[in-house]
Amino acid sequence: MRRPSAVLAAVLLAGACALPASAAEDTGSPSSAGDKGFTFSDPRITESSGLAASHLHPGIYWTHNDSGDGPYIYAVDGATGKTVARVTLRGVGSPRDVEAISIGPHDEIYVGDIGDNFDGRWPYVWIYRLPEPKVLKDQTITATQYVVKYSNGPRNAESMMVHPKTGRVYIIDKKEDGGHLYEGPATLSTTGANIFKPIAPIDLWATDATFSPDGGHLAVRGYIGGIYYSWNDGHPERTEMLDVPLQGQGEGITYSADGTKLLYSSEGAGSEVIAKDAPDSPKPSPAPGNGSSSSSMTGGPTVKWGAVALVVVVVGLFGLGRLRRRDG
Repeated sequence: MRRPSAVLAAVLLAGACALPASAAEDTGSPSSAGDKGFTFSDPRITESSGLAASHLHPGIYWTHNDSGDGPYIYAVDGATGKTVARVTLRGVGSPRDVEAISIGPHDEIYVGDIGDNFDGRWPYVWIYRLPEPKVLKDQTITATQYVVKYSNGPRNAESMMVHPKTGRVYIIDKKEDGGHLYEGPATLSTTGANIFKPIAPIDLWATDATFSPDGGHLAVRGYIGGIYYSWNDGHPERTEMLDVPLQGQGEGITYSADGTKLLYSSEGAGSEVIAKDAPDSPKPSPAPGNGSSSSSMTGGPTVKWGAVALVVVVVGLFGLGRLRRRDG
């Protein structure tokens, strides 16, 4: 996993200092306790690099560490942040750089060992598939391992998602100037390599992505910002920007099981998972007396100046990036 630059860290710090605490609060439609956000309390979870809402256990979220942890995934109670099960994957060897997790239409968990910090060092990567356990307890489950190659050569990626209706697997490569959405075969095969082909550009330095539960939308996040797409039968159309929270190392995103929330996770010990309304979820009516207030509509002077400062730093970040590429 490639770390963002020091300038990026400055951007995150500037934004966090400028925005009041109320700006990060969730004011959306009612949801279960597990869908309102939480903090990982398990000291073993230090680099949560992917997130997926359970299909079988309401309010439970699956996550995993980045490279160096082993063949493990963790079931976390969204109401408490506590780990309720650690599953060991049997039959997959030693994972190299696990970056993503997704759940398919038949309650099967897909784990993406798709990271490549050297942007092409490894000629192939892996996807692991296992049934979501019906009982949450520490256990070992045999997983199926698939070899993945890209039609246009090796690359780094941190985003893998399974379409909830077709079961087809997709990957987005991680490029600072924007990457591509790659489509896998209709059915993954354990014989030979599964070739993923680019089908659409993604104008983002993508760190994770997720399909809506009905398969109609694709949400892609980066370290700063995100994009919301209409799926359009495999021809994604950009519809709006996502309200991605400022996080130190934001690398996970998932819908809540009911599709009303998007939950964003970050690496780091004791990191927070932040819930936001999904773009198409019902919005609550404004409280009486607040609807016409200009300060409540804009967030007040602190938010205004915080936003201006954040924009200035971001512009500087990408400007410096362009200059470096020209000089190089």
